[in-house]
Amino acid sequence: MSYRAPVNDLLFVMKELAGIDAVAQLPGYEDAGAETAAAVLEECARLAEGVIAPLNVEGDRNPSSLQDGQVRTTPGFKEAFQQFVQGGWQGLHHPVAYGGQGLPKLIHAACIEIVQAANLSFALCPLLTDGAIEALLTAGSEEQKQAYIPHMIDGSWTGTMNLTEPQAGSDLALVRTRAEPQADGSYRLFGTKIFITYGEHDMADNIVHLVLARVAGAPEGVKGISLFICPKVLADGTRNDVHCVSLEHKLGIKASPTAVLQYGDHGGAIGYLVGQENRGLEYMFVMMNAARFAVGVQGIAVAERAYQHAVAYARERVQSRPVDGSMAKAAPIIHHPDVRRMLMTMRAWTEACRAMALVAASAYDAAHTHADAQVRAQNQAFYEFMVPLVKGLSTEMSLDVASLGIQVHGGMGFIEETGAAQYLRDAKILTIYEGTTAIQANDLVGRKTVRDGGQGVRGVAAQIEQTEAALRARPGDACAAMARRLQAGREALLQAADYIVATAKADPNAAYAGSVPYLMLTGTVVAGWLMARALMAAEDRLAAGVDAEFMQAKITTCRFYAEHLLTRAPALRDSVVEGAASVTALALEAF
Repeated sequence: MSYRAPVNDLLFVMKELAGIDAVAQLPGYEDAGAETAAAVLEECARLAEGVIAPLNVEGDRNPSSLQDGQVRTTPGFKEAFQQFVQGGWQGLHHPVAYGGQGLPKLIHAACIEIVQAANLSFALCPLLTDGAIEALLTAGSEEQKQAYIPHMIDGSWTGTMNLTEPQAGSDLALVRTRAEPQADGSYRLFGTKIFITYGEHDMADNIVHLVLARVAGAPEGVKGISLFICPKVLADGTRNDVHCVSLEHKLGIKASPTAVLQYGDHGGAIGYLVGQENRGLEYMFVMMNAARFAVGVQGIAVAERAYQHAVAYARERVQSRPVDGSMAKAAPIIHHPDVRRMLMTMRAWTEACRAMALVAASAYDAAHTHADAQVRAQNQAFYEFMVPLVKGLSTEMSLDVASLGIQVHGGMGFIEETGAAQYLRDAKILTIYEGTTAIQANDLVGRKTVRDGGQGVRGVAAQIEQTEAALRARPGDACAAMARRLQAGREALLQAADYIVATAKADPNAAYAGSVPYLMLTGTVVAGWLMARALMAAEDRLAAGVDAEFMQAKITTCRFYAEHLLTRAPALRDSVVEGAASVTALALEAF
């Protein structure tokens, strides 16, 4: 099934919700308005649809392999990557000073979705390189920036993130990889890193590994971790002492080589300190935060691809007569109400989470470039609040959407040849890597709710309440339904937030027992708020005679979100506020 990038919906969200015209008024983004966005997205869509998407199934069936210490990627990946980097896509939002195009994150986020939807395994390579560039821009010396970033932007080199070790997953305090200082100012690295995405491959000349390690005598725990640059090939052209010893065999994203890297088996891998010793986790978190946002966009991308696949099948698969008697013979299954309910659920979740991601990206742009320091701070706080929602809700919903896609296919969905199952297998990792859903939820509870006494949540709720008032001022059933459901969702969110704030210190187990339901509640309501705004914008555009078919579909999808997805908010509130005791009541030995 061929992929078609949802350019119209991306542009609608960018214009009506994320404020692309306002972003174009920020310093440095004057030429990055709606016209530029449309041109960039159309070009990105051509590359994704014509070159990258056709490799998606091939990558699943013929994944990367390790032979004699060399990783061979799926046939066609190397050539596609060359087209990707030659088009300037790796440097889309990176600084012009290092060879990038300097476009806003808002445009970049939309392009991320298109490329990830085309081929998740392929797109992981540029995603990790983006993160490495971000980390060096934040913490690297000017000499390091000049030495590495231009090569990563032009695609001759790629980047990785090396955190995880066999004994140190999400708990990075357990990192054991050691770094030994050398007389010339470099370090020698010794240790094993696992789950390294594109840790070895044949698509570029060099790989820039960013590695967390511990210098001798460093403090225990996370305060003693430093960050190092460890290139696969050194400046003099010799091979560094870092080697891929195996590739993981995975449930999904099979074409993406997930490497086990061994550092220092032959005297020590040469590494270069980034910033100061013992501040590595602080620097790496820049990369992790960028990756968390991008993984959320991956969830949206997989959901979009699964939705398109399911719609195409539902139009073609003939089975059973419609229950309303409108046809005398078996009809395409898209005529059946429950199939349409499933397709609408897939569509509504995808569009709602897309709105969340792009609005968050717009806030990121304002946080980094707005002339007013107070506006920058407000947008930074909003963006940080949104990241766990984008990552947590979008990836969890991608599993639901991909599962519904299989359900739409019926028994044929369980058969690999139809392609529906790949989306579910690929989507599963999204709720796990770059911090599991529980880690995102703990961040939302601890750093984003309890730390400020719930002020951030209440600030967002105040904006939601204004939207409710705007909905009620309009005629029509759609706005009335949305206003009613949005109010119930907002009230449920505030009650859950108040409970979290009141409970977290006295009984942390009770607060954190409901952390994931709290994340799902918060994300569902915030996404509903943006769908409410989309509903009003679509009504206005429809009244103006602009793209009537698209706007009517958007109105219908927003109402469906209100009546079928926002309705979950009160139940999630009940789980948070009233369900903690049953989570921890069962004796450990009874499990």
